Amino acid sequence: MRFYLAFALIVAGASAFAQQGSAPSAQPSAPAAQTVPTDAQNPPENPRTAQPGTAGLPNAPGQATGTTPATAQPAIPASQQQPKRILGFMPNYRAVSAGAIPPPPTPKEAFKLAAQNSFDYSSFLFVGLTSLLAKGTDAHPQLGKGPAGLWAYTWRGFIDKTDGNYLVLFALPTVFHEDERYFARGQGGIWKRGIYAGSRVLITPNYHGRNTFNTSEILGRGIAQGISLAYYPSADQNLGDLSEKFGYAIGRDALTNVFREFWPDIATHVLHRHP
Repeated sequence: MRFYLAFALIVAGASAFAQQGSAPSAQPSAPAAQTVPTDAQNPPENPRTAQPGTAGLPNAPGQATGTTPATAQPAIPASQQQPKRILGFMPNYRAVSAGAIPPPPTPKEAFKLAAQNSFDYSSFLFVGLTSLLAKGTDAHPQLGKGPAGLWAYTWRGFIDKTDGNYLVLFALPTVFHEDERYFARGQGGIWKRGIYAGSRVLITPNYHGRNTFNTSEILGRGIAQGISLAYYPSADQNLGDLSEKFGYAIGRDALTNVFREFWPDIATHVLHRHP
């Protein structure tokens, strides 16, 4: 957990530097004599009907507040676009660029999203790294040491990650009609954006665009921990250990969302490259 806390502080610090170094962009004003067609005056339509945010938190960016018909979505600046991969290897298929209004995913699309997050080559690298850390700290002494112990950590870590992905991104969202993609905010203060990003593990839009409690995330991670009782040593099957693993999984997803939110700023203003 200390690793992820340090990681979050690095992201927030880099984002602050990015925002301090970037000048605000001027908003062009429309000519006074220009006649705008009626359809162009309406905002882009969200295929889902949106309502105000839950518990005082903002709606996901791009969610409409009405059902006004629309014709096209506005262009998304390059500096706010979410790439398919971060740094060329980290999968980011779950992210939606700030201002984009995609329709709800179909069950087939949700299944594909879960598969991409589970079987991408970088997922194996991530599982290998976390398994090494767990083995190095002797998190589960009963799993042993040496190559055999590392393998015992690795295959269990892979199952933890994979069944959690399919529950959170595909199975439960299909049942509860929740959209588990991350809708980037892209604008606003650092704290406001950071709180928004982290809170998406608790709040998510449903298929109608209304913010709702993120049942798929919370219940999905909980079920995954229940499944893990079948393959972790009996000494680790107590409420305290399960609660710690559950909190780790939720915290990891929250920190990942924060990183997704600020990555375009870091790439554009710090690394001077396209996201």
